[in-house]
Order: sequence, then C-alpha cells, then structure tokens
Amino acid sequence: MGTREIIELVKIVESHDIDEIEIKKWFGTTIRITKRKNGAVSAAISQKSIPRQVGAEVPVKSLEAKPEPKEAPQDTGVEVPPDKLYEVKSPIVGTFYRAPAPDADPYVKVGDHVSIGQPLCIIEAMKIMNVIESDVSGTIKKILVENAQPVEYNQTLFIIEKD
Repeated sequence: MGTREIIELVKIVESHDIDEIEIKKWFGTTIRITKRKNGAVSAAISQKSIPRQVGAEVPVKSLEAKPEPKEAPQDTGVEVPPDKLYEVKSPIVGTFYRAPAPDADPYVKVGDHVSIGQPLCIIEAMKIMNVIESDVSGTIKKILVENAQPVEYNQTLFIIEKD
C-alpha cells in the first residue's frame, strides 16, 4: 500500500463517522488509522521481518543517534553449517536503529541469544517506528548495519545461528 492510498484512507476516516480502521496485508504488514477524541487522526504501521535462508536468491531520519563502534564478531573456531544460519532482512526502506532511544541499551548484541518474537531493532520509515522481531530462536552471529544508517528493502540486518 502506497502513500497515496494511506492518505486517502486518512481522508475517509476524517470525513466520515469512523473511529478506527485496520488493514492487514499478506506479509504481516498491518496499517491502523485511528481518530482521536480531539479529531486528530494518527496512522501506525507494523511489520514482521521477511524470512529468508542464507544463500537463498531473492529477486528519513528523525532521531539523533550517535553511531556505535563496530562489534568484533565472535569467532569460536567452529564453522557453522549454512543451513543453521538465518538472515533477518529489512521488510522496508528506512533508518536502522539498534535501540528504542538514543541513550538506551541496544535490543541485541553479537553473542546474545534471541527467541521468536523478541525485538531486534527499529526501522524508521516516514516518521513511523517499525519494530523488527526475530522469526527464529538462536544466537546473534553478526550485526551487518551500523546504528542510524539507512537500509534498503530486503537488506540483511542480522545473521542468527538457529538453535
């Protein structure tokens, strides 16, 4: 759903006796437009990450954050089979943030164990903060994007070794 369609939905909610509308899309995207008591209309978009296996072929900045130093990947000396690795990819174009606020601790670090549904990062798109959650349980092996950097659609953000 594009910006024009969302603007059109906001206009419909504003001009009619509708308090809220929610649209769920195929890949886990949900758009909710709510009219508040003071007449203001707000829109929220939530998305899940796009699941992809490593090696699989695949055809706006508002927060002032300080870039964090790169973390050195932990090398255990044991090679992980490719089928145990999972790529978390960006479902949208936007700005990548590792933490919920500039002064907060990052959601995850290299070596952390994550479970299904655990927040990994935020991608800001059009002033909307989209929380990206883990689709698998495992250990964070690599974080491939620096804090406060732009990301593209389908860009790999994390590599997780599945349990």
